[in-house]
Amino acid sequence: MSGLLALLDDVTAIAKVAAASVDDVAAQAVKAGSKAAGAVIDDAAVTPKYVTGFPPARELPIIWKIARGSLINKLVFLLPAGLLLSAFAPWAIPPLLMLGGAYLCFEGAEKLHHALFHQPDPGTEARKSKPVDAQHLEKQKVAGAIKTDFILSAEIMTIALAAIPEGSFWMEAATLAAVALLITAAVYGAVALLVKMDDVGLWLAQAGRTGIGRATGRGIVKAMPWVMATLSVVGTAAMLWVGGSIIVHGLAQLGWHAPEEVIHAIAVAVASATPESLHGAVEWIVTALCDGILGVALGFALIPIGTKVIGPAWSSVFGGKKDEGTAH
Repeated sequence: MSGLLALLDDVTAIAKVAAASVDDVAAQAVKAGSKAAGAVIDDAAVTPKYVTGFPPARELPIIWKIARGSLINKLVFLLPAGLLLSAFAPWAIPPLLMLGGAYLCFEGAEKLHHALFHQPDPGTEARKSKPVDAQHLEKQKVAGAIKTDFILSAEIMTIALAAIPEGSFWMEAATLAAVALLITAAVYGAVALLVKMDDVGLWLAQAGRTGIGRATGRGIVKAMPWVMATLSVVGTAAMLWVGGSIIVHGLAQLGWHAPEEVIHAIAVAVASATPESLHGAVEWIVTALCDGILGVALGFALIPIGTKVIGPAWSSVFGGKKDEGTAH
């Protein structure tokens, strides 16, 4: 009997340790996830544009496919890679992040260039009259979203890894896995709610029991196209801002602090000309603006390289080309 009681005591002690470990993982995951809030917001802003133009019935399935791809990015590729790099090659993390930042700058600048300088093609109307393979278009959009998500997820996971206190390998792995699950659920849950708001508005407009409810529904329906267009702009700006900031911080980590110091000096100078209560906000805004300007400049410089060299080389190796009608 005493042996059984001793065994129960041991089991209870183990359970308490396990529960404490779970609590530690959850607490560290929340803390690490909050450190990556900026990249999380960018991820949420970028995603909705990938479901624009599809029938309402396909919106949630597309978001689910992207969310599933995002989880695979984080758990299958980025989590093991991050842990291995952190353990054996921490020096390689900044250059790899800078490559990702350069890609975001290129993607954002390419979209900006298309919006500013694209000339209508005389054959556009003829191509529009041709039947479109909806399944192929959906597959292409999902692949593009997952590719962009990979860069943003890499930034999120790297920031989270840096925010986790040093501990055992398994504790870091569990915390990163929790970060991946929590952030993916938060981002794509918010995106799903956002893209279905027009359906909610339509339901309210038709089935609302009060005049205020029906008016609110009509207001939501009218506002959502503007909201989605705004999010598309915000998503492109987010690519440029995040890409530029990754480059600036990466250069500082590699030993070249001048860009970061110049941007900081500009931000502090501008903030000092505003009321003291606004210093923090103004400094952040100016820093983000400078990072974004750098992202635009780098992205435009990379457009010829990406479209004339890397793009054709990638297509020749992996096959397939961007469809002209959906490249932008």
